[in-house]
Amino acid sequence: MELAIIIYVLLLIIFGLIVFSILQLKLAGIKVKDFWGFIQANQMLDKLYVFSKKYNNMSPQEQIIFLSEAEKVFEAFDKIPSLIWEDEYRKYAQVVDAYKNIRVSRWSAQNNGNNK
Repeated sequence: MELAIIIYVLLLIIFGLIVFSILQLKLAGIKVKDFWGFIQANQMLDKLYVFSKKYNNMSPQEQIIFLSEAEKVFEAFDKIPSLIWEDEYRKYAQVVDAYKNIRVSRWSAQNNGNNK
């Protein structure tokens, strides 16, 4: 009987914490779905950060994949206030720089190919 009461109280506390977290997100003006996408994008940012250090060595197919994944990360980060992810800013800036460099190099390669 005591075990059932302890389990019930623990479940009640867990449920309360979940409701409190959701309420905090709502008060901050963030949708739960956007926040969940941000968490997933944050994990992808770590992977893209590693690739951004060696973007010069990527094949064209890898560059396309990098660009598409980076755009998904940018969308998720745009929906969340920057105050929340300021600790990840250095990684985000590195990925943005690599994204810009790849876009410029692909654009110049395309234009050089069209001019011939």
